[in-house]
Amino acid sequence: MWADDAALDAADRRLDEWETSLAEQASRATTLSTRLRAITGTATSPDGAVEVTVDSNGLLADLRLDERIRQQSATRTARQITDTTRVAHADLLKRLTGTTVEILGAGDPTGQAIIDSYRRRLDPTEDEPHARR
Repeated sequence: MWADDAALDAADRRLDEWETSLAEQASRATTLSTRLRAITGTATSPDGAVEVTVDSNGLLADLRLDERIRQQSATRTARQITDTTRVAHADLLKRLTGTTVEILGAGDPTGQAIIDSYRRRLDPTEDEPHARR
């Protein structure tokens, strides 16, 4: 009879540990979600004429153009905006990666899946070996 009580106690402890683990995982997931939604990426063109901020989805959140752009072609301005947006995406990915690793840990498979998902969305050339960088 004693062995059955000991086994029952061990099973209760395992269930308690499992429940605690699930609660901790849920808490980390909520924290991560909240923090990731608040992250932005920002970049400024080398000459300072263009500043781009993207939101946590990589969408344009803010665009600031210096008056100096009036002295250059629209084509050059468009290229600067595009190039600076790519750099802002890289900044966003760096920040998202840091936050994910901070909260979930570097070896966490869920964290790596989240980072990989953002990487695919923010750098579509990642899968194109011959794409221009």
